[in-house]
Amino acid sequence: MAKRDYYEVLGVARGASADEIKKAYRTKAKQLHPDRNKDCKVSESAFKEVNEAYDCLKDDQKKAAYDRFGHAAFENGGGFGGGFRGANGQGDFGSAFADVFEDLFGDMMGRRAGGAGGRSRATRGQDLRYNLRVTLEEAFTGSQKTISVPGSVACGACNGTGAEGAVEPTTCPTCSGMGQVRASQGFFTVERTCPTCNGQGQIVKNPCKECRGAGRTERERSLSVNIPAGVETGTRIRLAGEGEAGMRGGPAGDLYIFIDVREHPIFIRDGRMLACQVPVSMVTASLGGEIEVPTIDGGRSRVKVPPGTQSGKQLRLRGKGMPPLRHGPGLNGEAGDMLIELSVETPVNLTARQRELLREFEAIQADNSPQTQGFFQKIKGFWDEMKG
Repeated sequence: MAKRDYYEVLGVARGASADEIKKAYRTKAKQLHPDRNKDCKVSESAFKEVNEAYDCLKDDQKKAAYDRFGHAAFENGGGFGGGFRGANGQGDFGSAFADVFEDLFGDMMGRRAGGAGGRSRATRGQDLRYNLRVTLEEAFTGSQKTISVPGSVACGACNGTGAEGAVEPTTCPTCSGMGQVRASQGFFTVERTCPTCNGQGQIVKNPCKECRGAGRTERERSLSVNIPAGVETGTRIRLAGEGEAGMRGGPAGDLYIFIDVREHPIFIRDGRMLACQVPVSMVTASLGGEIEVPTIDGGRSRVKVPPGTQSGKQLRLRGKGMPPLRHGPGLNGEAGDMLIELSVETPVNLTARQRELLREFEAIQADNSPQTQGFFQKIKGFWDEMKG
């Protein structure tokens, strides 16, 4: 059967550019690949035909010969050999197939990490985590902390190159800087990490004595961290480039600081709200009056206690809570409130005179204890029902 015109096979015009030919090939190859068209012999034949056409047209010399002589340029011992016909009878189309291999199966072995040239020759350092405890007062005002972070830093002796005298690494001769080597096995092309450079694409002939070729050394660093006002437990602060140093001059990772706010002996926090429990005397709770309460900013506020206050009553101080970490919708940068829960305190260690006065008060009180009266009325009703 006569072969079809290569341009027709790829669906491009004879004057198509190299990019247009490559784009058309990738589209056709993805559509016809056997893994996407299992048990379809026609698709398999068409896929081989597309690869054969692209193998010819992607090469400038082969393309020029084909444009002039057509298929005859590769027949009867022509100067360009047998095209796809290789020693295995199926043809060597490994290089053509590899162009679309990544599109079909994704980022194989990290090939795209370094752009068009293959794997990155420098490795980014790892991110680090640091747990930092702060007081509630520091979370309220914001603060600046100095922390010590152990980790890797760029080697000063070789400037991070890993080579003695800061000499730049040389391209790996095994993989030509790609970081991977390819092996064609019949229909497929298999890639694996280069054993010479371990996927780096470069080798260091004379490793640095200080870092042994790694390009980094272990050292403890002191860093200054700004803690913004309003942080909570779980707040994360990112310091770009303060993580582990990269291998052989690669970029450093990031440092993530996780905030843990300590419990406070007076205040309980819930988001922007603060709460504290304040005891009041039985007399103040009964007659009413004023009490003095602390605030998180170190100040004091006077609060009025209404007459007849019971334990558990809450009073609110506007704007005496925590500031917002970020000005989100509805926050408008306003601080939260502070809730004061009153606890009526029963006196202890009474003198004889105090006990006498309390007994006199109990004897003359009438409707001064509504909760007690209501409780015993419920009990009386319960007993009546049981008797009935």
